[in-house]
Amino acid sequence: MTAMTHFLDAVCELVAEADQRFGCKGSVGIGIPGMPETEDGTLYAANVPAASGKPLRADLSARLDRDVRLDNDANCFALSEAWDDEFTQYPLVMGLILGTGVGGGLIFNGKPITGKSYITGEFGHMRLPVDALTMMGLDFPLRRCGCGQHGCIENYLSGRGFAWLYQHYYHQPLQAPEIIALYDQGDEQARAHVERYLDLLAVCLGNILTIVDPDLVVIGGGLSNFPAITTQLADRLPRHLLPVARVPRIERARHGDAGGMRGAAFLHLTD
Repeated sequence: MTAMTHFLDAVCELVAEADQRFGCKGSVGIGIPGMPETEDGTLYAANVPAASGKPLRADLSARLDRDVRLDNDANCFALSEAWDDEFTQYPLVMGLILGTGVGGGLIFNGKPITGKSYITGEFGHMRLPVDALTMMGLDFPLRRCGCGQHGCIENYLSGRGFAWLYQHYYHQPLQAPEIIALYDQGDEQARAHVERYLDLLAVCLGNILTIVDPDLVVIGGGLSNFPAITTQLADRLPRHLLPVARVPRIERARHGDAGGMRGAAFLHLTD
């Protein structure tokens, strides 16, 4: 039995349990970390090797005898937040994930924007802007990214990047929660680090906002649990935007770790 067969069996078992529990044949939506469907109908998901390169949507639809919807997990996160009762008033919602990596999604009038290659919202693979290098120092290292390029912003703005920046400047290998705990205790070094991180985030986000110009930015991922991110970011943005630009509303994600699943459940409602 192949890994793909095991994967399909596991999903089908979960769906069967849900059908039985709710007494109906339910719709199925799945958020996946990758490109849900390439030109030849196969999935590209490096972190799901059992299904990557396989026609996952078609196979599941056949096994379950129903239409199955797939989308990128970051798009599902953004969709979940855009459909929150508090946020439905905003036409263009940008989800920004600051977690293990940096990513996101764009929702316009309640529907995900995916792009031709399904890479809309891959903010983490934008390069450090020149203003960031000026601020951090021209000798600032351009770290190699898992995508093969150098200087991708997720290497500095993700949770791992947050910890790496601290080690780079202070030569102490602390994890993000440890640094944040020091910040909350008033540690001067940790506070200087957070100031630097927020300035770097504002520079990078300024470029993204100039392109996208959203009504609302919802921040998720592990670093979204750090209040300084959402409370101190907006005031730093104007100097990195056009004079006529308006800073969007910035909020922490409302649905936590369940956001991606919630968004996947909405995929059948976006037609």
